[in-house]
Amino acid sequence: MCAEKVNVCSGGPTLIFACSGAADVGEVSDRAARKLTKEGAGAMFCLAGIGGRVEPIMKKTASASKILAIDGCNLDCVKLSLKQAGFNNFVHMRVTDLGMEKGKSPANEENINKAAAKGKELLG
Repeated sequence: MCAEKVNVCSGGPTLIFACSGAADVGEVSDRAARKLTKEGAGAMFCLAGIGGRVEPIMKKTASASKILAIDGCNLDCVKLSLKQAGFNNFVHMRVTDLGMEKGKSPANEENINKAAAKGKELLG
Protein backbone atom coordinates (compact mmCIF):
# COMPACT_ATOMS: atom_id res chain seq x y z
CA MET A 1 0.00 0.00 0.00
CA CYS A 2 1.27 3.49 -0.85
CA ALA A 3 2.06 6.04 1.85
CA GLU A 4 -0.08 9.16 2.12
CA LYS A 5 1.90 12.00 0.55
CA VAL A 6 4.70 9.97 -0.98
CA ASN A 7 3.83 7.36 -3.54
CA VAL A 8 6.08 4.60 -2.22
CA CYS A 9 4.74 2.19 -4.85
CA SER A 10 6.28 4.17 -7.70
CA GLY A 11 9.07 5.79 -5.75
CA GLY A 12 8.30 9.50 -5.74
CA PRO A 13 6.00 12.08 -4.20
CA THR A 14 2.74 13.36 -5.62
CA LEU A 15 3.19 17.12 -5.98
CA ILE A 16 0.56 19.79 -6.49
CA PHE A 17 1.38 23.17 -8.01
CA ALA A 18 -1.27 25.87 -7.96
CA CYS A 19 -1.94 29.32 -9.26
CA SER A 20 -1.96 31.75 -6.38
CA GLY A 21 -2.70 34.76 -8.57
CA ALA A 22 -4.51 37.93 -7.63
CA ALA A 23 -7.85 36.92 -9.16
CA ASP A 24 -10.52 35.03 -7.27
CA VAL A 25 -9.96 31.92 -9.41
CA GLY A 26 -6.28 32.03 -8.37
CA GLU A 27 -7.33 31.97 -4.74
CA VAL A 28 -9.67 29.06 -5.46
CA SER A 29 -6.74 27.20 -7.08
CA ASP A 30 -4.47 27.86 -4.13
CA ARG A 31 -7.00 26.87 -1.52
CA ALA A 32 -7.99 23.73 -3.45
CA ALA A 33 -4.32 22.67 -3.51
CA ARG A 34 -4.08 23.26 0.24
CA LYS A 35 -7.24 21.21 0.80
CA LEU A 36 -5.86 18.35 -1.31
CA THR A 37 -2.65 18.46 0.72
CA LYS A 38 -4.54 18.43 4.02
CA GLU A 39 -6.58 15.44 2.78
CA GLY A 40 -3.42 13.54 1.84
CA ALA A 41 -3.93 13.49 -1.94
CA GLY A 42 -0.45 14.94 -2.47
CA ALA A 43 1.76 17.75 -1.27
CA MET A 44 1.43 21.34 -2.41
CA PHE A 45 4.80 22.49 -3.70
CA CYS A 46 6.48 25.79 -4.53
CA LEU A 47 5.77 27.14 -8.01
CA ALA A 48 8.03 30.15 -7.35
CA GLY A 49 10.90 27.70 -6.86
CA ILE A 50 10.21 26.27 -10.30
CA GLY A 51 10.28 29.75 -11.82
CA GLY A 52 13.53 30.54 -10.02
CA ARG A 53 15.01 27.12 -10.90
CA VAL A 54 15.83 26.53 -7.22
CA GLU A 55 17.91 23.35 -7.26
CA PRO A 56 16.32 21.37 -4.38
CA ILE A 57 12.82 22.19 -5.66
CA MET A 58 13.75 21.20 -9.22
CA LYS A 59 15.25 17.91 -7.98
CA LYS A 60 12.23 16.99 -5.86
CA THR A 61 9.89 17.85 -8.73
CA ALA A 62 11.95 15.67 -11.07
CA SER A 63 11.53 12.79 -8.60
CA ALA A 64 7.72 13.10 -8.44
CA SER A 65 5.64 10.13 -9.47
CA LYS A 66 2.65 12.39 -10.16
CA ILE A 67 2.28 16.14 -10.63
CA LEU A 68 -0.98 18.07 -10.65
CA ALA A 69 -0.98 21.60 -12.08
CA ILE A 70 -3.97 23.73 -11.05
CA ASP A 71 -4.44 26.94 -13.03
CA GLY A 72 -7.03 29.54 -12.21
CA CYS A 73 -7.67 30.79 -15.74
CA ASN A 74 -6.73 30.27 -19.36
CA LEU A 75 -3.43 32.12 -19.01
CA ASP A 76 -2.14 28.75 -17.71
CA CYS A 77 0.73 30.21 -15.66
CA VAL A 78 1.29 26.97 -13.73
CA LYS A 79 1.30 24.82 -16.85
CA LEU A 80 3.66 27.17 -18.69
CA SER A 81 6.00 27.51 -15.69
CA LEU A 82 6.34 23.74 -15.42
CA LYS A 83 6.86 23.30 -19.16
CA GLN A 84 9.47 26.07 -19.35
CA ALA A 85 11.36 24.36 -16.53
CA GLY A 86 11.38 21.13 -18.54
CA PHE A 87 8.54 19.26 -16.82
CA ASN A 88 6.04 17.77 -19.24
CA ASN A 89 4.67 14.76 -17.37
CA PHE A 90 1.82 16.24 -15.35
CA VAL A 91 -1.95 16.43 -15.29
CA HIS A 92 -3.48 19.86 -15.72
CA MET A 93 -6.73 21.44 -14.69
CA ARG A 94 -8.15 24.93 -15.02
CA VAL A 95 -10.63 26.32 -12.49
CA THR A 96 -12.46 28.32 -15.16
CA ASP A 97 -13.15 25.04 -17.00
CA LEU A 98 -15.25 24.01 -13.99
CA GLY A 99 -17.82 26.74 -14.66
CA MET A 100 -16.19 29.44 -12.58
CA GLU A 101 -15.58 32.86 -14.07
CA LYS A 102 -12.66 35.15 -13.32
CA GLY A 103 -13.86 38.07 -11.19
CA LYS A 104 -17.14 36.36 -10.36
CA SER A 105 -16.14 33.24 -8.42
CA PRO A 106 -15.34 33.85 -4.75
CA ALA A 107 -13.06 31.47 -2.89
CA ASN A 108 -15.92 30.01 -0.90
CA GLU A 109 -16.24 26.44 0.33
CA GLU A 110 -18.42 25.40 -2.63
CA ASN A 111 -15.89 26.55 -5.24
CA ILE A 112 -12.87 25.26 -3.32
CA ASN A 113 -14.53 21.86 -2.83
CA LYS A 114 -15.47 21.68 -6.53
CA ALA A 115 -11.88 22.40 -7.61
CA ALA A 116 -10.41 20.00 -5.04
CA ALA A 117 -12.77 17.22 -6.14
CA LYS A 118 -11.64 17.63 -9.75
CA GLY A 119 -8.00 17.60 -8.65
CA LYS A 120 -8.52 14.42 -6.65
CA GLU A 121 -10.23 12.83 -9.66
CA LEU A 122 -7.30 13.72 -11.93
CA LEU A 123 -4.77 12.32 -9.46
CA GLY A 124 -6.90 9.15 -9.28
